[in-house]
Amino acid sequence: MSNTISFRPAMFTFLNDLAANNDREWFAENKARYEEHVKEPGLEFVNDFAPYLEKLSPHFVADSRPNGGSLFRIYRDTRFSKDKTPYKTNTGLQFRHEAAKDVHAPGYYMHLQPRQCFVGLGIWMPDGPATRKIREAIAEDPAGWKKAAYGKRFTDVFSLGDEEGLKQPPRGFDPDHPYVEDLKRKSFTAGAKLTQKQVTSPGFIDEYFKMCKRGSPFMAFLCEALGVPF
Repeated sequence: MSNTISFRPAMFTFLNDLAANNDREWFAENKARYEEHVKEPGLEFVNDFAPYLEKLSPHFVADSRPNGGSLFRIYRDTRFSKDKTPYKTNTGLQFRHEAAKDVHAPGYYMHLQPRQCFVGLGIWMPDGPATRKIREAIAEDPAGWKKAAYGKRFTDVFSLGDEEGLKQPPRGFDPDHPYVEDLKRKSFTAGAKLTQKQVTSPGFIDEYFKMCKRGSPFMAFLCEALGVPF
């Protein structure tokens, strides 16, 4: 077990300050704080988690590149948003499947934000063909889905996502299927809350690994449904 402290309270202090001063001038004056307390610890965590990730599955990637890797950018894309604040007030990491080209693929995720930290996993808003494959897998193997998404070892840690789904069962699927509500899903995700105390405690990386491991049957089901190795 590692006693390393991956993240420190200064990260949350910076993110709180950023939320109160979300403009380019303030960020420029405080960019060194961002680098020291958010970006560098995030990239170190990605590197440190790589051998743990290999134990979960050799098909997921810990990419410590400062741009385009596992650590999400702090900059918001405001082109199509009414909210023009330039910076995210959280930091996020995602360990994506090697077959992924973007975030719409199976992945392990961590969201760090003052009073809103959580672990996530699964696939968010997959495209039409991928969504159909997952729905077909659930429809054809309800016992496997029950074990993956509703088994006690999983539900002791994770809850399925509550993203908005279809109003009616998808066309071509049995409306009386035992998991018809899951067939309506547009995303197939699960999450577990974290506290700031957990995140900033020694050995957090081991705790994160154990949580991800609990989610492995869920991830394996999604990967098999999509025809990619787990």
